[in-house]
Amino acid sequence: MAARTKTSKDRPSYRCTECGWQTAKWLGRCPECQAWGTVEEYGAAPAVRTTAPGRVTTSALPIGQVDGKQATARSTGVPELDRVLGGGLVPGAVVLVAGEPGVGKSTLLLDVAAKSASDEHRTLYVTGEESASQVRLRADRIHAIDDHLYLAAETDLSAVLGHLDAVKPSLLILDSVQTVASPEIDGAPGGMAQVREVAGALIRASKERGMSTLLVGHVTKDGAIAGPRLLEHLVDVVLHFEGDRHARLRLVRGVKNRYGTTDEVGCFELHDEGITGLADPSGLFLTRRDEPVPGTCLTVTLEGRRPLVAEVQALTVDSQIPSPRRTTSGLETSRVSMMLAVLEQRGRISALGKRDIYSATVGGVKLSEPAADLAVALALASAASDTPLPKNLVAIGEVGLAGEVRRVTGVQRRLAEAHRLGFTHALVPGDPGKVPAGMKVLEVADIGDALRVLPRSRRREAPREQEDRR
Repeated sequence: MAARTKTSKDRPSYRCTECGWQTAKWLGRCPECQAWGTVEEYGAAPAVRTTAPGRVTTSALPIGQVDGKQATARSTGVPELDRVLGGGLVPGAVVLVAGEPGVGKSTLLLDVAAKSASDEHRTLYVTGEESASQVRLRADRIHAIDDHLYLAAETDLSAVLGHLDAVKPSLLILDSVQTVASPEIDGAPGGMAQVREVAGALIRASKERGMSTLLVGHVTKDGAIAGPRLLEHLVDVVLHFEGDRHARLRLVRGVKNRYGTTDEVGCFELHDEGITGLADPSGLFLTRRDEPVPGTCLTVTLEGRRPLVAEVQALTVDSQIPSPRRTTSGLETSRVSMMLAVLEQRGRISALGKRDIYSATVGGVKLSEPAADLAVALALASAASDTPLPKNLVAIGEVGLAGEVRRVTGVQRRLAEAHRLGFTHALVPGDPGKVPAGMKVLEVADIGDALRVLPRSRRREAPREQEDRR
């Protein structure tokens, strides 16, 4: 008797117990989630099917005839968040808000939920991490009480969809997507398969109802959004909530935005009464003094397209150990080390090599762009010579290893912001463009030109002593 040929219905299929990925053959490691030993046999392999053409739901139109008014953004009631979103929330848009624990995500979204609720637009706030009474206590503290704001504590996807049918909201806020699970999918809440299913169901509901959705997402210890990478591809907007938990400043940065640009940043201040937007946050990064202090220099950084005036501070003391300390806060250690090397070799300041050096920023701001190099170098030189820089001076420019001062982007916007805050002098690279009226701008070609702003009468004599030794 001839042996029976094995058909596709007889062949087993395999599925990963962690993320739900399926394959027709067994593998020791899942290609989707990279987990070992999680691929197990699961029923028969699905038969190969082909999709036949079907009836279309809506006819294709020339793009000029498509009604664009349906995608008009509606304000959230928080101007700083509207800035990052590109004007507000678009009906049917799904926004993913991610950030570290305790940074203020739930506080901000509860404030948005109350301010966007009205007679025509109901808001549904679903919490999966707290009880309804806990959220009510926070709402009392930040004054986020509104008759059109509905609150529910659910961790079941079907229950969340049931609340949508009952409330019919214009805005849904889910805190968080990792705490909700579907009973039809195997795996614990927060797993890759569960996150994919929950996000997919809520995205479909948002598009069908024209309902805006804000999803709170957890992050890993590396700062990446937890769950499958597919989640970031499915949503329309991805926002990152950043900030040092020991500082008041919070930044909302757009990483992906289908309705606007991704170079906008929203600034917020977190305090006991909640979180408020900062239309002019530069005051948090400055220390007002009557007289200049050695080791301080001001610069203008760009967060997205927004210019912010920030202060760099440096302190040098005699070292008591063979290897001097190099401590930074808010600055990149590698950039500070480069500025020290440039000052010693190109600026001929030898007093820095054997001293403990501490450098930091004011207000918790982090300066990572090269445009702050000149301010860091001048702050270090001012601290080494114990000589204050002139009052009302800002320094803008990138410093190269050869000591040259290079051009940076947005010099005109930076100078306009400094002039608006009352600064009258600036050090910039060559060809800065249009300069604000009444502001004195000195173009510098290298670090030697920049160091000439230090008063000669109080400079240290270390460079001259080094020349004598030679």
